[in-house]
Amino acid sequence: MDKLNKEEIRVRILREIEKTRQYIIDYKENTQPITPENAIGRISRMDAINNKSVAEAALRKAEEKLFKLNNVLTKVDEENFGLCARCKQAIPLGRLLMMPQSLYCVQCSH
Repeated sequence: MDKLNKEEIRVRILREIEKTRQYIIDYKENTQPITPENAIGRISRMDAINNKSVAEAALRKAEEKLFKLNNVLTKVDEENFGLCARCKQAIPLGRLLMMPQSLYCVQCSH
């Protein structure tokens, strides 16, 4: 992979890291405990609890993505960066730009 593409990927990864960090902040706000003192009805409380569960799942996913992005950022300058971890073929540039944390080509990811 040439140096220009690696720099483009590095910029994309850094942007994704910032976006993901902001998502994590938002999700953490949405996962705060629901206090029983709030004057909301039973149905509204059930909706709030359900929404909290959804936000917790999204938070876990965002934290996992952030971990993977930070991990791949350290590998951009490695010689084998952009090669599939399984088949050792080049991962298409479009895939790396859309999913920079991806370690596998489309075929091997299934």
